[in-house]
Amino acid sequence: MTTDGIGSRAARHGQSPSSNSTANTSSSGGKKPKKKRILLKIFLGLVLLGIIGLLAGLGLFWSYAKDAPKLEDEKLSATVSSKLYDANNEVFEELGAEKREMIKPTDVPQSLKDAVVSVEDKRFYKHSGVDPIRILGSAFSNFKTGGLQGGSTLTQQLIKLSYFSTKEKDQNLKRKAQEAWLAMQLEKEKSKEEILTYYINKVYMANGLYGMETAAQSYFGKPLAELSLPQTALLAGMPQAPNDYDPYVKPDVAKERRDVVLYTMKENKKITEKEYEEAKATPIDDGLQPLKQSNENRKIVDNYIREVIAEVEKMGKNPYTDGLDIHTNLDMDAQKRLYDIINSDTYVEYPDPDFQVASTVIDVKTGQVKAQIGGRNIPDDVQLGSNLAIETDRDVGSTMKPIADYGPAIENLNYSTGRIMMDQPTTYEGTNIPVTNADMQYYGALTMRKAIMYSRNTTAIRTFDAVGSDKSADFLKDLGIEFKDIVAANAISSNTSELDGNKYGVSSLKLAAAYASFANMGVYNKPYYVNKVVYQDGSEDVTETESKRAMKDSTAYMMTDMLKDVISGGTAFNAGVPGLIQAGKTGTANYTDEDLAKIGASESSSIAPDSTFVGYTPHYAVSVWTGYKQRLTPIPYEYWGTASDVYREMMTYLSEGVSNDDWVMPDTVIRSGNELYVKGAYEEQLLPSNSGNESSSSWENPVSSETGTTSSSTTTVPSQTESSSTQSVEPPATSTQQTEPPEPTAPTESSEVPSQPSTPPVPNSAARRRTSSG
Repeated sequence: MTTDGIGSRAARHGQSPSSNSTANTSSSGGKKPKKKRILLKIFLGLVLLGIIGLLAGLGLFWSYAKDAPKLEDEKLSATVSSKLYDANNEVFEELGAEKREMIKPTDVPQSLKDAVVSVEDKRFYKHSGVDPIRILGSAFSNFKTGGLQGGSTLTQQLIKLSYFSTKEKDQNLKRKAQEAWLAMQLEKEKSKEEILTYYINKVYMANGLYGMETAAQSYFGKPLAELSLPQTALLAGMPQAPNDYDPYVKPDVAKERRDVVLYTMKENKKITEKEYEEAKATPIDDGLQPLKQSNENRKIVDNYIREVIAEVEKMGKNPYTDGLDIHTNLDMDAQKRLYDIINSDTYVEYPDPDFQVASTVIDVKTGQVKAQIGGRNIPDDVQLGSNLAIETDRDVGSTMKPIADYGPAIENLNYSTGRIMMDQPTTYEGTNIPVTNADMQYYGALTMRKAIMYSRNTTAIRTFDAVGSDKSADFLKDLGIEFKDIVAANAISSNTSELDGNKYGVSSLKLAAAYASFANMGVYNKPYYVNKVVYQDGSEDVTETESKRAMKDSTAYMMTDMLKDVISGGTAFNAGVPGLIQAGKTGTANYTDEDLAKIGASESSSIAPDSTFVGYTPHYAVSVWTGYKQRLTPIPYEYWGTASDVYREMMTYLSEGVSNDDWVMPDTVIRSGNELYVKGAYEEQLLPSNSGNESSSSWENPVSSETGTTSSSTTTVPSQTESSSTQSVEPPATSTQQTEPPEPTAPTESSEVPSQPSTPPVPNSAARRRTSSG
């Protein structure tokens, strides 16, 4: 029955079981050709798209390439140096202007060819200017590592050096297309040996030298043909980053690069394993000769040139290859005088030849760096060496007080110059660590003016606490000074455990710019060296002064008024220039007990690691740091005033021929007697009690604010510097009553009284990389 039914249904459809099976087979077989046809269409479509893309790419490439410059022998062989002009539009340096020693293709040593080709372009003799294998290899490497390995051949590098900017941001698609096109054309016109020789003669080799033959003569005093294998490898590796691989400035990095060159030579079977090991073991300074200065002014302006180059490079330009006219803010006459003051005994007496000085001169109205010396008695063979004037790893001591404590207090709390402060036994907030003064005495009640004049540490710390670290940090930041984590010790010290290059901390440059804001009635100008850059096509970039109001004019004027007294009757008596209206502040750092133990000095020794002075007129701000490169080499007490001596001599020169102006009191300030007040400010003076850091309220009499009386302690313990002590010394039991501090006796040739060196603590930080203070 069932079978018949099935048969009947099949019959009704006109099908049999066998015919149905055949139909299914036929249908299945028809799907496969259909899929093949679809895949074929996709493949052909992709091929077509590829051809279209290739043609489009070739069209774009040709549209770029047709505008490429023409190949010229002069372009291939010439260097494009930059000229540096001073503020009077006089050329004072031409980068790369030294005599060049050219070499012929037949005179290039085989060892140099092997070294250059091995490290820069090992397929140099196989490609036609552009190396697809190298391009793909570098692309894969960059994808795999996230790096930026280049795929340029030696020929392309030569074209780049001859015709285009070497900056990464300028390496766009059009530029790369033209570079590749010219490289292929050059390979058709010149032999491999000629191309390699052009490259060897053209590359920049640091220290203002172009070409490897020039470098061989200058660095080793002999031609390329006479260099040893390690010397040849050193030169072959330098063009990639000449200043980084400079054996005079960065010998360790230069050796690493040289050894890479030697390794590639070994891998390419150009030298044996034995030759590799022997060359690798050779010291990097083997055979190096002292460098000769390019001109007599070079050592006078070397530090300034270093900063000019850095500033131009930040603009995205290469001063060695872009042929720029760089107009700077340098006052050459002032630079020469500053150099003479620091490098001779004509003006200032120095303890010995190793004693170092770093100084910066800034135009207070513009922020232009007019002169700068970054070291004393620098050897003639050092070019673009370290510049101590921009380094932040030393301590400027009590020059921090006006910018970290008292300035912020006037700005945020409306302190008057006559505000009564208590110089008495004090501890760092939240600790039992004592803060003491240079003379280990306490003057009791005194005005803020007197506290600054005599550089009292206790009042500075109390003022910092009253202002708050956040407000202090904000005030400093507006003056171009930052600390990653500002601490109470920064009230009297620029020490910091974190530098991040020179981002954090205080340098001579930063200090001069900060105090220039006081001179400029509260307007801060970011310091700069380059006035404008003129390019080969005649276009130019002019540097605009970056200005902002960093504080109220009342704050600036009141602080200046007090800092005048620091010179006329305070710690900076030897900075005075007869008749000159000026203001300034001293700063002397000190050693920890641990430092003293290393030095072999007693606690009563009058020695210091750093001594600083910064001062200004309405025209110029000048900062001076003194010390030794090795911090544990101490400054004797009798030379603590050398910084203010240098300042005095330089400011005397700068003030010749300019008006001797005084600052005009703004209408935001009221003078009452000898003291100044912020107009409209209702002050309630806090008088600390004699116990700890507690305080009680007392009204400040605006007419006579220096009459407050309180108990102050004195002690006969040996003296110490301006800064505080980390020793656990109990406050002395005896005390005396006084209304005015005793007038300090001016020490001979010193800006501050003798001291027992010590270090202010950094809360919650037992280990600090640098430990000077005050």
